[in-house]
Amino acid sequence: MSQKREERLTVRILRLPKAKDLSLPQPASPGASGFDLIACIDEEMTIDPGQWKLVPTGIALEIPYGYEAQVRPRSGLALRFGVTTLNTPGTIDSDYRGEIGVILINHGGKPFKIKRGDRIGQLIFARVFRVEFEEVDSLNRSKRGVGGFGHTGL
Repeated sequence: MSQKREERLTVRILRLPKAKDLSLPQPASPGASGFDLIACIDEEMTIDPGQWKLVPTGIALEIPYGYEAQVRPRSGLALRFGVTTLNTPGTIDSDYRGEIGVILINHGGKPFKIKRGDRIGQLIFARVFRVEFEEVDSLNRSKRGVGGFGHTGL
C-alpha cells in the first residue's frame, strides 16, 4: 500500500520555565494522531472519585489561524482507572496564548494519583471552518427529518 505525502502544520510552542525538565508533547507511536500532554505539577496530585481538577502542562501554543487544538482523554486512563477529561474535547482556540491545562475527572471507584511527568491527555489538531449563517424561513427535507435523541433505537 502506498503512502500519501502527509500534510504538515507548524505550531509554535513555548515551554514555560516550570517545565524545563519535561518533554514536549509527542506522539506515542509513529501512527498516533494525538500528542501526549504531560502533567507539570510540583507535588503529587490526587483526584478522588467524583472529583475533577485542572492539571497544568507547562506549555503554551501559538496555533495558526484556521486551526484549533483539542484536548482529549487517554484511553488507557479511562479503561484502567475511569479517569477522563471533563470537557471532551476541550477546545484551544488559535488566539489563546495561555498555559494549556487538562481538566481530569475521576469516574472510577478509587483515588487517582498523578505525578510530575505523567501523561494525562492527548492533543489533536483540526481545521476550523469559518461559517457564515444564512437565515431562512424553512429547511430542505431529509429522510431523518426532526428525529432526535434515540430515534433509531438502541
